[in-house]
Amino acid sequence: MAGGERAVATLPKLIRSLRKQPPKPKTASYQQTLPSLRRAFSLYDQINLIDNVPDDQLRFQRYTDTGFTVNGVEYEGSLLCVGNLLMSWAPKKFSEITPDSLSIFKVVRPIPEILILGCGRNIEPVDPELRRFIRSTGMKLEALDSRNAISTYNILNEESRIVAAALVPYGVSS
Repeated sequence: MAGGERAVATLPKLIRSLRKQPPKPKTASYQQTLPSLRRAFSLYDQINLIDNVPDDQLRFQRYTDTGFTVNGVEYEGSLLCVGNLLMSWAPKKFSEITPDSLSIFKVVRPIPEILILGCGRNIEPVDPELRRFIRSTGMKLEALDSRNAISTYNILNEESRIVAAALVPYGVSS
């Protein structure tokens, strides 16, 4: 332990001596230093970069007990999103989601890599028949409460991944 204590004791001296040393001379090809990213982008800029979504890309901005706000437009009821296409969807609660209600995925190309099911207020167990149908289309399944489902959709969509979401409003419980 004596060696470790000695290293700890000499650390402040080492730091002081490094601060006193003149900077190393720069070579001609590296005269300009790059600015720190912290100085180049403030937190405000980072937030604005996140909010600057292309016009053709869907972004969920809010949810209510009865619907969602997408790209500044309020929608009531359940929604089905495939890539950057948005449509009203018939199921009013999670228990009404069936393979027939998701039959669009038999014909949609390219097939989304993941289907996010927004279950409403609570995560619900997915019916085995529905799970088999989704798997047969080649998609992976993620069942979440609707609040987390729209956040996950936003993230995956911003990464330019092919993603689909089937969402019932947050206030719905089966």
